[in-house]
Amino acid sequence: MIKNAIIYRITSLSAGLDQVEQALAKVPFVECGATQEKSVGWVPPRGEANGAFVESIGGQWIARFMVEAKSIPGTELNRKVKAKAARIEQDTGRMPGKKERKELVDETKLDLLPMAFAKQGAMWVWIDPAANLLVLDTPSQARADEVVTLLVETVPGLSVALLDTATSPQAAMAHWLGTQEPPPDFSVDRECELKSADEAKAVVRYARHPLDIDEVREHINHGKLPTKLALTWDDRVSFLLTDCLQLRKIAFLDSVFDGTKTDEGGFDTDVAIATSELSKLIPDLVKALGGEGRSA
Repeated sequence: MIKNAIIYRITSLSAGLDQVEQALAKVPFVECGATQEKSVGWVPPRGEANGAFVESIGGQWIARFMVEAKSIPGTELNRKVKAKAARIEQDTGRMPGKKERKELVDETKLDLLPMAFAKQGAMWVWIDPAANLLVLDTPSQARADEVVTLLVETVPGLSVALLDTATSPQAAMAHWLGTQEPPPDFSVDRECELKSADEAKAVVRYARHPLDIDEVREHINHGKLPTKLALTWDDRVSFLLTDCLQLRKIAFLDSVFDGTKTDEGGFDTDVAIATSELSKLIPDLVKALGGEGRSA
């Protein structure tokens, strides 16, 4: 169920499960109104109407954040604004000034929003209260910042910081590729991205390609550093590690499901599998990166 992971260390949390439920219930998701451009809030993670906003599965807390945004094509907005500005010029003999033109843009947006296409997106939010971890299922740091801000503002006594490690992921990935010696329990897969730090910003990408080749080492020796590297942990979970310590393209491999019947799926099983595997992977990854940094 969790496909991406931006990981935070919980530095303070005085709220229990009931208090977190009450906090999230204060900001329920409601679809955008006719002239509303964006709406955010929480939905029951089980997908049941009037269900709890946070579920505890094996001591792991799971919530679901929803965002809806309306999109107005820029070309259509500009066309309507130009038409209104032309009518003002025709009626008054003058072109609208900067302030008036901004007001025209806002006015035109309100005109178009009721007809605009609304797009929804959801994010799994996982709190591990025992390990003091917060994990957000998104590849977007901006979206993660939005959710963290909302959580800190509404959940009593919550404070968090992005997980930091003593060795940067970029330096570690360069070492693993250069030596072809990944850390214990990890293997290097067949995808990576290398980027130069100079003004050229040259990028080299490998996909479905062996990385234990001289060409990759030469790129690193010439100053290109890894920004993404595909890894597998313990033959159980594959993922793409980024230089910002994000996990993307998380996939649980067949060995994870050994002994699980095909009819045993469902919300509880999915949560139990994802959180169980990731709660063991994350500490191993942190260890491979030299432990947590001073800010942890």
